[in-house]
Amino acid sequence: MNDPRSYIGKSAATIGRAIAAQELDPESFTKCLLQQIEAQSSPVFLAVTRERALAEAKTAGQRARSGRMLSALDGVPIAWKDLIDLRGEKTTAASDLFRNVEPAAQDAPIVQKAQSAGMVSLGKLNLTEFAYSGLGLNPHYGTPLNPCAKDAPRSPGGSSSGSGVAVAAHLAPIAIGTDTGGSVRVPAAFNGVTGYKSSEGRVETTGVFALSRTLDTIGPLAQTVEDCILTDAVLRGAVGASIFRSDLRDLAVFVPETVVLDDLEQDVAANFEASLERLAKAGVSVTRGALPEFAEAAKLASEIGTITAAEAYFEHAERCDGPLRDRIDRRVMARIEHGKSMSARGLLQLQRARLTAMSSLVRRLDGAFLAMPTTPHVAPEIAPLEADDALFHAVNLKTLRNTAIGNFLNLPGVAMPNGFGSGGMPTSFLLSATGGDDTPLLGAALTTEALIRGDAA
Repeated sequence: MNDPRSYIGKSAATIGRAIAAQELDPESFTKCLLQQIEAQSSPVFLAVTRERALAEAKTAGQRARSGRMLSALDGVPIAWKDLIDLRGEKTTAASDLFRNVEPAAQDAPIVQKAQSAGMVSLGKLNLTEFAYSGLGLNPHYGTPLNPCAKDAPRSPGGSSSGSGVAVAAHLAPIAIGTDTGGSVRVPAAFNGVTGYKSSEGRVETTGVFALSRTLDTIGPLAQTVEDCILTDAVLRGAVGASIFRSDLRDLAVFVPETVVLDDLEQDVAANFEASLERLAKAGVSVTRGALPEFAEAAKLASEIGTITAAEAYFEHAERCDGPLRDRIDRRVMARIEHGKSMSARGLLQLQRARLTAMSSLVRRLDGAFLAMPTTPHVAPEIAPLEADDALFHAVNLKTLRNTAIGNFLNLPGVAMPNGFGSGGMPTSFLLSATGGDDTPLLGAALTTEALIRGDAA
């Protein structure tokens, strides 16, 4: 057996292969991660399921020694955003209102599927209260600090803040987040890891605390695209991942020149163009142009509001309109109240325009993938955001600008690191497809990952 510490920071796929080859003992590896988690001063985990993790890891080791592996990720540790039910643990949604809620009676179906695949549950991760912000700040449980920041404390991204930090800080090889407006892709971008937002309905959301039942999706944050592919199969209960690499010359990428390239930080723009240049040199067809569907999505959000706000208010109306409102993060409350003022006519207008735009986008792209920077800027410093609510809301909207269009149009997406920008912070490249085209998207991401990251340059 190899030293388990040598696998900390490795990809989940690498860890799984080492366990299968009996080069790594999953129980010893899990103990190493638990030690790292316990040594953390940053509030990344809200609950650590130590006994469960060690029991699951021990059983995984027994399977490996007898050659009865349940999946490619059997014995690999995983952590869960605290919107997801874990048997015997509270689901707090990182809200002060749910500190003393009754523990979940059973695992959410996605957790059950992970256990059936032999994965080892480490615990529950911090997030923005109710999962409603792209910046990841939390006044109740503390804000997990971005481990990539060396100059000053910076945003971990949200709402899956703990998920992004857990992977980047090597506390877990896989972390599960939810994405309603960018909440997997943004923390992946800010923390320099890979994040996959699935299409609506691809991964079951039963047993997951809701923000917007229309737009909520679930996806992994990990070190590599391969890790995301393997985890996606686990979450869906698939026996294996039926994803294939593509021929680069068969891939077409469309770069929207509408909205998503506006007001980019210089390094974000430069790294994005460098990734595109590497793709083109390798034979990928790269074209650019206006995208009316993006313009319409941005216009509707500005003039009417969002489906997320309307549905968030529906979920939280009693809390927001009663004496409990003072215990909710004021910034989250402000966003929810945008939904309170939306008319039924406005909501129906959004829903119908959404269907029309999704349909026209399929015809316009004709199998091409969309490429854009995941966020217009790198992770911002926390102190100015905490000091100025107006600045917080402005930066939050800009942070979510590119990803939220993807939620409105049901675009699955893979965010991949592609360099570094100001303050030495990571930048990120977002490859997306039309709704339901997750399988070809994951294949394309797997094929282009090294080029996008610059590993093959």
